This record gives sequence, structure tokens and C-alpha cells, in this order.
Amino acid sequence: MSVVIELQNVFKTYQMEKVEVHAVDGASFSIDEGDFAAISGPSGSGKSTLLNMIGLIDLPTSGKIILNGIDVYKNMELLKTNHVPHKLDVKLTELRRKNLGFIFQTFNLIPVLNVYENVEFPLKIGSSPATELLNPAKQREWIDFLIETVGLTAWKNHKPSELSGGQRQRVAIARALVTKAPIILADEPTANLDSKNGDQILELMKKLNEELKTTFVFSTHDAKIVNMANHVIKISDGHILSA
Repeated sequence: MSVVIELQNVFKTYQMEKVEVHAVDGASFSIDEGDFAAISGPSGSGKSTLLNMIGLIDLPTSGKIILNGIDVYKNMELLKTNHVPHKLDVKLTELRRKNLGFIFQTFNLIPVLNVYENVEFPLKIGSSPATELLNPAKQREWIDFLIETVGLTAWKNHKPSELSGGQRQRVAIARALVTKAPIILADEPTANLDSKNGDQILELMKKLNEELKTTFVFSTHDAKIVNMANHVIKISDGHILSA
């Protein structure tokens, strides 16, 4: 298996008045293609900050993040200023589009769009890294396949307000997969679900991981996700305990 995510001595430091807070303190680890990986730790341990840096949403203070072989912040001294110049912002957007899909615990669906339109939305705002999806017929076929895979064909024309929490999370999973990004990042994806729906969502993501060979990386303190993961990265007070 090839390495798709690598962190080398990554720090994230916040200045709180006169005190420096090390949210992530020298993290180093790698994640392989096809992993079902969990970044696990208690609340405030730095796991969400770590996931946001892997997702190129939050800048590291220092260190290397290598995504699918690309050293994301190579020669970027401006990291220390927490300022994102335009050229870097464009670069990060392009890297996210080609490599990453996101599943949020609050679903983040667009209320005025139905299930099909919500899943389709990432393809409307930027082309997919999968060239076959430039073909409108192939797009429709793929969207319908994903909606069927997450069990929502009968709900395809329904809006988020007409869906249960578990159904909304299924839409979010299909939307994350629609661009055929090789890596899916999920921040506490079962946090707002009851245990039954949470279990079903986990089983669905594991099935997609195995069938589509998509790499999943979770930020979580959910023991069920940790137990299901084939790769667990433990973090506490910003320090990687095991990887």
C-alpha cells in the first residue's frame, strides 16, 4: 500500500494572551491508501485540529504535511504568520478538490436542495479529479449509484428537512464520495446520531472503504469507530501517544 498522508514533526500553536497553547505538539505519522483510520483522544486533545490540518483547512505552525506525495507547504515561510496568501489559497483549494472529501458531524446539507442536488453540488462548484465525471450522463449514473448505495433512492427528491438524522448523514457520505476523491475525512460523524443510526452509518462507511478502496480518516472519541479501525492514532494534550 502507498502512503497517502504523511505528517512530519507538525506543530500547531495558538497565542492565548501571553501563553502559547500547543494544540498539536510535534505530530509525526503516516496513513496508507485504503486505511480505515481513527485519530482518537478525549475532548480537547487536538484531534480535530489535526484533522483540520490534514484537510488543509487549518495551517500548521511548522512541520511537513505530505498529501499523495505532494509536500503541501514546501518553502512556505509564511506559515508562521497564519496568513494565507492568494497563491497558497488557490493551491490548497486545488489540492482539497483533487484529494479530499469531508463528512461533518452537523451534516452541512443545503436546505433548499433535495438529496440528489446535495450530492451533486460538489461537482457543480468544481470539476472532479475523475475525468469520466466530466460527462453529464456519467455524472448522473454515478450520483444515482451513490444514492442507491447509501439507501436513499426513494428519498432522492426529498429535502433535508424531510429526512431523519441518519438519512442526512447518509446524504453527507454520498456527497463526500461524489468527486471520487481518494481520501475522506470525517469529524465525529456519529456524534449527532442515536446508537442504531450510528452503527448503520459506520457499517456503511466500512463497506464503502472495502468496496471502493477509499481511505477514511476519522477524528473521534467513539469506541465503536476505534474498534472498527484498522489504524488508530492516539493523541492526548497535543502529543501523539501511538500511531
